[in-house]
Amino acid sequence: MSTMLTSATVALRMLALASLLMAPMGAVAYSKASGHGIGKQGAGLVLFVTLQRQSMS
Repeated sequence: MSTMLTSATVALRMLALASLLMAPMGAVAYSKASGHGIGKQGAGLVLFVTLQRQSMS
């Protein structure tokens, strides 16, 4: 019984760590696929152009 409890605890910790590491990548992939996120209009366009200009200089 003790071995099974230890194994379950380790598996749960591994699952929690994997989900913490994969969640940001999943959120980015979802936002790209669904079209949500910063659009290139308004403030998003200003930010995009500013960053492009800074990278060229």
